[in-house]
Amino acid sequence: MNSSIRQAGYVIAGTVFAILWASASAATKIGLLSAQPFVIAIARFGVASTVMLVIAHLVIGQRLPTGKALWKRLAIYGFLNVGLYLGLYVVAMQEVSAGLAALFVATNPVLIAVMGALWYKQPVGRSMVVSFLLCIAGMLLASYPLFADSYATPRGLVVLFLSMLSYSAGSIYFAQQDWGKLHILTINGWQTLIGGLCVLPFAWFFYDSGANTFDGKFWGAVLWLAIAVSVIAVLLWLYLLRDNPIKASAWLFLCPIAGFVIAAALMGEPLSWHTWAGVLLVMGGLYIVQRRRAMVK
Repeated sequence: MNSSIRQAGYVIAGTVFAILWASASAATKIGLLSAQPFVIAIARFGVASTVMLVIAHLVIGQRLPTGKALWKRLAIYGFLNVGLYLGLYVVAMQEVSAGLAALFVATNPVLIAVMGALWYKQPVGRSMVVSFLLCIAGMLLASYPLFADSYATPRGLVVLFLSMLSYSAGSIYFAQQDWGKLHILTINGWQTLIGGLCVLPFAWFFYDSGANTFDGKFWGAVLWLAIAVSVIAVLLWLYLLRDNPIKASAWLFLCPIAGFVIAAALMGEPLSWHTWAGVLLVMGGLYIVQRRRAMVK
C-alpha cells in the first residue's frame, strides 16, 4: 500500500512539474501584454528570490553564504542561470510563440550533454550528435508554419537559442562547483537575486512608463512565474531527481506536449502536423540522450 501511494505521489509530482514548467512560456506571453520584458523579469526575480530566501534563512534557519569564493560562484551562476538565460528568454518571447519556447526549453538536456562533452574535452559520441540534430530539426520543423502567421521570427529564435546555451552553461558550471553544505534554497535564492541585479541596469535603461500597465495580467503572470515555476516547479524537480535522476528526466518528454497544449488553449496558437512532427523529433533526441545516460549509469 505504501509503495502504491509513493508511486502515485511520484506520478502526480512529475505531471505537475511538467505542466508548471511548460506553462512558463504562456505566462510570459500574457505578462508581455501589459509590460516590458525586463520589467517582468525584475518583478519575477524579486518575488522568487524573496520567497526562497525568507524560507531558507527565516523559516528553516539555513546559514548565509560565507567567503569570497562562494559569493563569486553564486554571482557567476546567477549571471548565467538567471540574468543572462532568463533575460534573453523574456526578450525572445516578444517574437516567439509560447509553444515553440516550451519546445526549446525541453532540449536543454541535449544541449547540456553536448556542451558538457566539449567543456570536459571528451569525445562527442555519435548518439549525442544524432540527438542534437534531431532536436534542431524538430525545432525548425515546428517553427516553419509559425513564420507565416508572425508567431515566430528568425531573430527571436536566435535569441531564444542563445538563452538555452546560457542555461546549459550555467548547469555545467553548477555541477562543477563545490557548494559546501549550502541548502539548495539558499543557492537558488541568492543566485536568483544576483541574476535579477544583473538585469536591473537594462530594465532601467529601456524603461518606458507608457509601455507598462501593472494590472491583473502583469501581476498574475509575475506571481505565476515566481511562485509556480521558479519555486514550486524547481522543488518538484529536485524531489524527482532525488528519487531517481534517470526516471526524473523522462518527465521532460511531457513538457513540449504540455507547452503546445497550454499555448493553444490560452493564447490561441495554431497546432499542425508540423507541430507534432517537430515534437516527436525533439522527443526522439531527448530519448537518445536519456538512454545514453542510463547506460552510463
